[in-house]
This record gives sequence, structure tokens and C-alpha cells, in this order.
Amino acid sequence: MNPRERRAARHQPPNPEVGARPRRRKAPITVEQVVDTALGVVATEGYEALTMRRLAGVLDTGPASLYAHVVNKADLDELLIGRLCAELVLPEPDPAAWREQIRGVCVQIRDQYLKYPGISRAALAMAPTDLETLRVSEGMLAILLAGGVAPQAAAWAMDALLLYVAAYCLEASIVRQRSAQEDAVWVLDRDELLRRFADLPPEAFPHITRHAAELTAGEGHDRFDFTLALMIDGASRHR
Repeated sequence: MNPRERRAARHQPPNPEVGARPRRRKAPITVEQVVDTALGVVATEGYEALTMRRLAGVLDTGPASLYAHVVNKADLDELLIGRLCAELVLPEPDPAAWREQIRGVCVQIRDQYLKYPGISRAALAMAPTDLETLRVSEGMLAILLAGGVAPQAAAWAMDALLLYVAAYCLEASIVRQRSAQEDAVWVLDRDELLRRFADLPPEAFPHITRHAAELTAGEGHDRFDFTLALMIDGASRHR
């Protein structure tokens, strides 16, 4: 099969009626090795450093060899997100605990993305066709429906939650990257932000100067937890 046919085959569930294929000679490079190596590049250098040429260099091969296993960079992105989704544990939907369950899945996705700086960019504008990615979508949709959320609202709520988690993690990776630059360290300094807000003219910015403490509040994932709760509560109104 050519790369496109192999990609299409990855999106199909296994067919028990099809007998085992004859063993072939072990290829020097496998799809699993490509994905493992790509994740290694992202973990150490960030997603922006991941190109087909860079990946080929780490694998000590030529870009043409990679195209024997993946169609293009978009196909590689789908494989990467699918691998991260395969690590997620999906609960059996419980109508009495659906809010906690959907939040738990989102937290798992967040933590997976944050291990690989910038990788959530690969999940943006991606049509879910990988079986592991679809497994997560199926699980999230089942949780929302078990909570009594109307089907259309559940579908859009799932999409919004995934989009927010990806955007949150992407912003975190950008902040981390900028923090390495001396002229951008102030972005991480709450005291500096408070001083800048305090210097604003109150007549032009009455609310920002009055609520500077609230605008800069939050530690760790406080804002993430708040926004997630806000979105889940919103979905519950469409039951």
C-alpha cells in the first residue's frame, strides 16, 4: 500500500474476518518509531522545531523515507495527537458525576499537551479521524449525554472544551518560550503587571485600576479550573 492507503487503513477498526497477513521483512523505520522520535523532538525543542526535515535528521534518514510511512506533516500531526489520546483513561459515564468526569478528561488532555510544548497547535482545526482521537470524542460525548445535555449542545460543548484546552496549553507554551527572553520576563511577574496597571490614568481605565488585583489573580491552573467549570455549567443549562 502507498502512504495514503496506509493512512486510510489506520482509520478503520480491525476486521476480525480478515486473516493474518504474511509476515514481511522488518522495515528499518516504523510508524511507531516516527511518532516516538517526533514526540522526543517536541518534548526537548518544542513543536515549532518539528519539521519533516528535522525529524528525518534525528532518525538519520532522508525525508523521502518518512513519506513512505506518513503522507505529510498534517498526517504526522494526527498521529501525534492520536498517540496522546491513547494515553487517556475514559470513565464509564455516570449521570450523577458527569461534571467531574468531563472535567477529569479535560485535565488529562491538558496534562498530556503540557508535556510537549506547543503540540496542542497540532490539534487545532483537525478533523478527528484517528481512531484514538475518535475514542476520546466518543467518551466525552457519552459523558455529556449521560448528564442529560441535549445532543446538539453536547456536541458543541465537547468541541468548545477541546478548543479551550488546546488554546490554554498553546498559550502556556508560548509564555514559557517568551520567558526565556530577557525582554519578556515581566510577562510572568505579577508585581510588575500590578505596577503597570497602577500607572494607568484612573479616569481612562477606572475598572482596570480598581480591579487590578482580580485581573492578575490566580496560581497554577486556577484560571483553567474556573473556565472549565464555567463552560460545563453552561452546558448543563441545555439539559
